[in-house]
Amino acid sequence: MHKNVRGGLRAVALFEAGKGVLVFSLALLLSTFVSRDLPGILAEIKLRWHVDPSNHIPGLAKMLLHDLTGARLHFLIMLAAIYALMRFIEAYGLWFERRWAEWFALVSGGVYLPIELYEIARGFSWLKMGVLAINLIIVGYMAVLLIRGKVAPSIEQDAPDCVS
Repeated sequence: MHKNVRGGLRAVALFEAGKGVLVFSLALLLSTFVSRDLPGILAEIKLRWHVDPSNHIPGLAKMLLHDLTGARLHFLIMLAAIYALMRFIEAYGLWFERRWAEWFALVSGGVYLPIELYEIARGFSWLKMGVLAINLIIVGYMAVLLIRGKVAPSIEQDAPDCVS
């Protein structure tokens, strides 16, 4: 595989692995709250530091954290662990230049595009634009690789026939 393609795949692999580490760390952090009073902790943060954590998290996270029970917290931890595992599998496949990982990256990135566009339509922020731009770059890069991989002739086909 060409050096630029390998470098691009490895950059995306590192990015995806980084997302996996971040979300897995979040799952570990959430697991520390399993037997604690999360609404009480949030109220304490508001009181002590005059900061409302709910103003700084996306709507989906607010919805998931609403009426947080032990069972719901366990469910969120499981979802975060599954998401992290998916990112690690994708990163592995991209690092080792597996075709299935290119498809996986294209589909898993493309799934979020409508949601990201909807979020920008609800209210502009540079963070939302940055997330959308990164996702568009990754999805576009994977699409180009997959299209080129299908139509580009292989090295064996270009080799002249040597008949002695």
